Amino acid sequence: MNRDLYIDFAKGLATLSIIFIHTAFWSGQFYIPAEVRVFSLVFDVALFYALSGITSGANIEKTLYRLLKLQITYMIFVTFLFFLDYFFKVFGLTFFSLEWLQNFYSTFGSKYSTTSISAYPQWQNLGNWYLHQYTNADTFPVVMGSFWYLKVYYILTVFGVLILKFFPKHINGFIGLCFVLTLLFNSYPEYYPTGQVGYVAFYLAVFLIGNKMRGKKIPSKGIPILYAIVAAALAGMFWYYGGEIFYKINKNKFPPKIPYIIWTLFSLTTLFVLYNRLKINKENFITHIGKNAIFFYFAQGISSSLVYFLVVPLKENMPWWLLMIIIYGINIILAFIISAGLKKVDACGWKILEFLRRKTAS
Repeated sequence: MNRDLYIDFAKGLATLSIIFIHTAFWSGQFYIPAEVRVFSLVFDVALFYALSGITSGANIEKTLYRLLKLQITYMIFVTFLFFLDYFFKVFGLTFFSLEWLQNFYSTFGSKYSTTSISAYPQWQNLGNWYLHQYTNADTFPVVMGSFWYLKVYYILTVFGVLILKFFPKHINGFIGLCFVLTLLFNSYPEYYPTGQVGYVAFYLAVFLIGNKMRGKKIPSKGIPILYAIVAAALAGMFWYYGGEIFYKINKNKFPPKIPYIIWTLFSLTTLFVLYNRLKINKENFITHIGKNAIFFYFAQGISSSLVYFLVVPLKENMPWWLLMIIIYGINIILAFIISAGLKKVDACGWKILEFLRRKTAS
C-alpha cells in the first residue's frame, strides 16, 4: 500500500505551525504583538489528533505496539535531555559560578523559575518525565512546556482504538457524547474537571471524526456550506463574548473551552476539505518533516529554548516583524539539525536496549 503523502504533508505543515506558535508564545513574549501570537494558533495541535484519527484503525495490538515504541523513544529522548541539562549545570558550576547560571536562566524571563541548580543529578525529575509528569527542564524550558500534547495523545489513542474495535457502529454516538460533555463542562465551569478529562473529551471527538473521514472526500458543493458555518461560529463567538475574547484564545486552550474550540474549526475544516483532494505526488522538505514529526516535536522544544539567547540581545535593534521572521527561520533550521541528531540518539538507544535484551536473555 502506497504511503499517503498528503498525511505527511499535513503533519509537516502542522509541525511548522507548532514551531511558529512556540516561537511566538515563548521567546516571542518579549517582542511579538499579542495579535500576532493569537493568530499563530489558527493551525494548532488539534490537527495532529485529527490526522491520528485518519491513520488509526481498530487493531489493538498494532496500536499498543506503536504506543510502546513511542514511549521507549520518548524515554530515550528525556534521558538524553536529562543528562544534557545536568552536565550543563555541572559545567556552569565548575567553570563559572551559581550566579552565572542564575543569570543565564534569567534569560527565559521571570515566570520560568529554575527547579534546582545542583552538582548532583536530580533523579526524581527523570522518573517524573518517564511517568509523564513534566517537571521543568531548566536549560530547555520549552520542551516540557509543549509535552502536555503527548500525554493526551496516549490517553485518547487508547480510548479511540477501544471504541473503534468494540463499538464500530456507535462511533457517532461517542462523538456526540464527547461534545455533550465538552458543552456541559463549559456551561457549568465549576464542574469542569481538572487533569486530562477536559482535554480528552474534545480531542477524542476530533480523533473519531478524523477516523470517520478516512478514505472519504468532502463533496465540492458542501465546502462553501462548511466555511459559512465556521464564519458564523466565529462571528457568534465575538458577538457573545465580545472582542476581548480574541486576546484570551490561548487561555481557553488549557483545557480547550468553547472559544478555542470555535477557533480550531477553520484549521480542521481546511484539513478535511483538502484530504483526498490535494494530491502530493513527490516527497519534499515538508513531507520529510511530517514523516519525522515526533523528532521535530522533540527538537523544536530545544530549538525554541535556544533562540531566547538571540531574541534578548536583538529585540531592541530591529523591527519586531523582521526579528520574528529571522528567529522563526533560525528555529526551523535548528529543529532540522537537532531532529537529525535526535534520530541518531534514538537509534543508539535502541541498540543499547537490544544489547541488554540479548545479554539478559542469555
